[in-house]
Amino acid sequence: MSSAVIANIKPAIVELKKGEKYFFCACGLSANQPFCDGSHKGSDITPIAFVAEADGKRGLCQCKQSNTLPFCDASHKSLSEDQIGTEFDSDYIP
Repeated sequence: MSSAVIANIKPAIVELKKGEKYFFCACGLSANQPFCDGSHKGSDITPIAFVAEADGKRGLCQCKQSNTLPFCDASHKSLSEDQIGTEFDSDYIP
């Protein structure tokens, strides 16, 4: 696997706690989306560690295409539901 798998085409809204460290799934294979469960092992993709800057709900990217990973930037709006579970293909035209 050289590209991330699209886990979903909408962000996961999660409650974060200020100062807590999280590991974001960057490969798209985790059963614990949007967080890492180790499913990336054997690939060249690694999780993204981050520390929450504030308490509160945030949208974490599940399409894995955001320019602001781990946070959603609405990149998923160019994707369709039939792409869920597939590796990202920048040439795809819905």
